[in-house]
Amino acid sequence: MQYRKPEGVLITGGHQLGGVGSFAQGLREGFLDLGIQAQVVSPKDMACRFRDLRNPRILKILSTTGVFASPVARRAICVAHGIPCIAYQGLLRASLITSSFHLANRCLGSQLIAVSEYTASHLEAVFGVCVDAVILNPVKRIYQDVDFNASQRRDYITYLGRLTPSKGLVRLLPVIRDLLGEVPSMRMCIIGEGPEKAALIKAVDGDARFEFLGNLDDITTREYLRQTKVFVSGNKVEGLGITYIEALSQGCAIAMPAGGGGVEVALDQVGTQVHLLPLSLEHGQTLSVLRRALHSDIHFVPATAYTPSRVAKAYLDIDARFDANGRFCRTR
Repeated sequence: MQYRKPEGVLITGGHQLGGVGSFAQGLREGFLDLGIQAQVVSPKDMACRFRDLRNPRILKILSTTGVFASPVARRAICVAHGIPCIAYQGLLRASLITSSFHLANRCLGSQLIAVSEYTASHLEAVFGVCVDAVILNPVKRIYQDVDFNASQRRDYITYLGRLTPSKGLVRLLPVIRDLLGEVPSMRMCIIGEGPEKAALIKAVDGDARFEFLGNLDDITTREYLRQTKVFVSGNKVEGLGITYIEALSQGCAIAMPAGGGGVEVALDQVGTQVHLLPLSLEHGQTLSVLRRALHSDIHFVPATAYTPSRVAKAYLDIDARFDANGRFCRTR
């Protein structure tokens, strides 16, 4: 039977600033580039669109809580953006996420993909979840543009993302404060909002070298990345890390824990543009790694492997496994 492209695509989104939200917007760009109408909707709105969920001519890409719609869906690709983590999500939410992945495995109208080999291997080995494919996340078109003054001043250490305990930022701030003391010209900007913001502001105790910028639009965020020397994160269980790829594309050095899916994004750059922090985030060792990152050469890592259209095409390759009724026969 000849494969027929979907008449449209519905994608469940996330927070304005965060991996799932960036994923959804980037993937929408990709489908539009391929001439397929795509729309980003909230999980709540998706649950109300029963006819679309059942329509085998419309491809549904369900993220996180959207996966719970898989029992009634046809032609649905469910996305695991990371592994359930009780320490940060709580027992109830982590159990619900795990159950949703198992649910996707059992539904004839859905497939389950992971955003990194790290996520896939942990879901399969620890939680017994069958992952049908791995597709790395797209990077929005605005970060594909590297036509700018590469010699401009870079005096920021930057964090970008949701301000949540899993990001480990509160552990990094004392180390970064010591680093700023060694290099007075440097500052730190923290882009994002989240439940840990008050604790982070308290941790810096009014130090003006730490700038809390809140949520920014993509153009402004890109400008800050172009003024950034080192991009940091303390998330040891990052599912992938779109922000790592965005930062690399703008010439930033990356300092990330030696674990999580982020290590996969530029393996050939580890030790040069990508610097791995100890999983313990021990103060002295972490400071030593950040010093090396700060003195690394500026190098631009193209995000061509993560263009929206290329990633959208990978989703269409997975979509081709469905039959005309939007059902999938899992063989393993």
